[in-house]
Amino acid sequence: MADSAKHILNQVEFVGSFDKIEDCPSDEVPCYAFVGRSNVGKSSLINLLTDRKKLARISKQPGKTQMINFFHVDNAWYLVDLPGYGYAKESKKLRAKWDKMVRSYLAEAPNLMTSFVLVDSNVPPQEYDLSFINWLGENDLSFGLIYTKVDRHRKEQIRKNKIEAIQQSILESWSELPPQFAVSAVSGEGREQLLAYIAQLNTLVKVH
Repeated sequence: MADSAKHILNQVEFVGSFDKIEDCPSDEVPCYAFVGRSNVGKSSLINLLTDRKKLARISKQPGKTQMINFFHVDNAWYLVDLPGYGYAKESKKLRAKWDKMVRSYLAEAPNLMTSFVLVDSNVPPQEYDLSFINWLGENDLSFGLIYTKVDRHRKEQIRKNKIEAIQQSILESWSELPPQFAVSAVSGEGREQLLAYIAQLNTLVKVH
């Protein structure tokens, strides 16, 4: 996409980290949550979207996001960074705590417009991803899918086949797919489409 069409985010402010919904910002600002398996590339994606290299912590060790992190974008919406799931090196008790925190937020947050579930386009469909996606559907929660790390596919057909495999696994339980985005934090692919989608949803609400 041409530079003239690039979405420019003028102000991105870290608001805080919270472990309880009641402590999260309560103003009537639309929220967009990002969640996925540990090491799926969530921090890299957030830095890509905001065009800030170090906004979200990037580490070779997954599981660094342990609370609900809020970023205020252009005084118009909140980007919500949720803990990753499936990081086996943490204790079962801690993983259960994160899982409960994430699900409680997604089910109860009053100003959540939608959530984005990140899945790695380079690996076969993961059981926990499918289970989590089905849980969202069972609870009638709005979400979209983001296929990450698509730049790693050297051939377009291989990329297409791997994404289609994930889609077919989801369609075993769904009649249709939610909104989808293919994103690369390396090449920048998908950034404009994702931000345009968020901007479109923002027009549906009145921000006070």
